[in-house]
Amino acid sequence: MPPGYVGCEVLTTKMTRILFTHIRHNLPEIVNEIKSKLKETQLELEDLGEPMPTTKGEKLHVVWAMITEFVQSYKNQISGKFDTKRRGQTGPQ
Repeated sequence: MPPGYVGCEVLTTKMTRILFTHIRHNLPEIVNEIKSKLKETQLELEDLGEPMPTTKGEKLHVVWAMITEFVQSYKNQISGKFDTKRRGQTGPQ
């Protein structure tokens, strides 16, 4: 065989070219798939709503708001008021 077709350097050069061509050919598809997955994940995050609180003060505020809402709903049920926020969840309150 001619010397230009034999040896590690020739093999390395040829394999590098093949790999580069393969990457250049498939990279746009990979980038598009990553962008698509990123958009999909962002939509899922938006559907989940606001993130959970991280600081002790924020957690306390969330718990306090939940307790206040529960107490108000309980008062409304005792007094016979219809809670419009809960409409459709469990029927008439």
